[in-house]
Amino acid sequence: MSPLIETCWQLVEPWSLFLVVLGTTAGVLVGAIPGLTGAMLISLSLPLTYGMAPEHALILLISMYVGSISGGLITATLLRMPGTPASIMTTLDGYPMAQGGQPGRALGLGVSASFVGGVISWILLVLLARPMALAASQMTKFEFFSLTMMAMALIAAVSGRSLAKGMLSGVLGMLAAMPGTAPTDGQVRWTLGFHQLNNGLELLPTLIGVFAISQVFKDIVELHREPERVAASTSGIRLKLADWRRHAVNLVRSSFIGSWVGILPGIGANIGSVLAYTAARYFSKEPEKFGHGSEEGIVASEAGNNATVGGALVPLISMGIPGSVIDAILLGALVIHKLQPGPLLFRDNPGIVYTIMGAALLANIFMFVLMIASVGSIAKLMTFPRWLLTPLVIMFCVVGSYALNNRLFDVGVMLAFGVVGFAFERWRVPLAPFVIGFVLAPVAEYNLGAGLQLAGGSYLPLLTERLCPLFLLIAAGLLVWPLVSRVRQRVRPESQSRND
Repeated sequence: MSPLIETCWQLVEPWSLFLVVLGTTAGVLVGAIPGLTGAMLISLSLPLTYGMAPEHALILLISMYVGSISGGLITATLLRMPGTPASIMTTLDGYPMAQGGQPGRALGLGVSASFVGGVISWILLVLLARPMALAASQMTKFEFFSLTMMAMALIAAVSGRSLAKGMLSGVLGMLAAMPGTAPTDGQVRWTLGFHQLNNGLELLPTLIGVFAISQVFKDIVELHREPERVAASTSGIRLKLADWRRHAVNLVRSSFIGSWVGILPGIGANIGSVLAYTAARYFSKEPEKFGHGSEEGIVASEAGNNATVGGALVPLISMGIPGSVIDAILLGALVIHKLQPGPLLFRDNPGIVYTIMGAALLANIFMFVLMIASVGSIAKLMTFPRWLLTPLVIMFCVVGSYALNNRLFDVGVMLAFGVVGFAFERWRVPLAPFVIGFVLAPVAEYNLGAGLQLAGGSYLPLLTERLCPLFLLIAAGLLVWPLVSRVRQRVRPESQSRND
């Protein structure tokens, strides 16, 4: 019996299907709770897999991976608190749509987009694992730097109405990423005497503070106001054929963007979501609706972040290169079970490769069924009084931040960035550029420093290496285009008034 057929039979066994159901359900629930992450869930579950067969262990862990990325859209849509960093962009349009009386519609769009993004990335995982992983592994340090600069230029695209405020937010995010050990020379900097900052500010407490705790502060300040009630209607959860047709191009484009971002090591689902969201906004006929309840924004964000799961598995199983934090944990799981990731895995253990691919597909299917079936009940969270829900949210945020490194310092970081996020909201400074700058600044600094060391301090490779000029030109275009658009908008009324 061939390894492919044998794996197919194994995946439909009752025990394997139970592990898919268990892992996906646990992932969705953990992903929906602000402060808890899929990486935390998989890390805690890894010791439980020691006694399992490698195939069963990977089925469970892969299912948790898929569920945790998808589950974040629930609280992002209903409470404006992304359960995972990958759902940050979903809050921009999912929450306003829910506030507008369409929580079911917003969740239905998000779940459907998550499913399509997962399936398309799975197809690419099956068809393009070897060649695409090889292409990603051959990129030079300067090419990675220029690619990162292109992503950072997206700050201009997600800045909303004020380009200056968007750029300010992005620069502050970059500055927040500076404390810790410099990736180029290993020197400790900007720690202000706190040894807890030697490794820099952790991403999880920072994001929880900026998005979740800032919302808690806002709710506390506005406790004297009558809490806004949103009808937890499930109308629109199941999309019609016309909806699928209208969003088809956006679904496919966002899924391909997310898959490609996932393949690039270290970029992550949150950046895949940002890139897909920004592309949707550029190509949209109604870009002014983005950030105010746009269906296209929800579809792009969720298709993009879920597509990174299949994309990130490509370099993991083909080259042994983890594409994200969770993939690094999965890499450890392979090693624990005495499996060698990379080309040897295809040769020596093809059944393991097929198991990973099959588990990803089954988990996406069950995730879609589970969330469509239960999202009506979950939507009723919108009817809960905020004064009852807020203490629970605070508890999960504190536990999630503390459990990361078992130290109160991270809880303090979370509270500090909660104040920052609250101030940003008051002064109408966009939060998305801050996150982009915070996440990508260390990546850019590391690759530029490594490239300069290899080139003897010369910046010339930025103009001569294969993809560097292309990425830098795109970055320049992303920065210039918003300025050109604003100039055109000002010129048109003047020309029209002259003609009149």
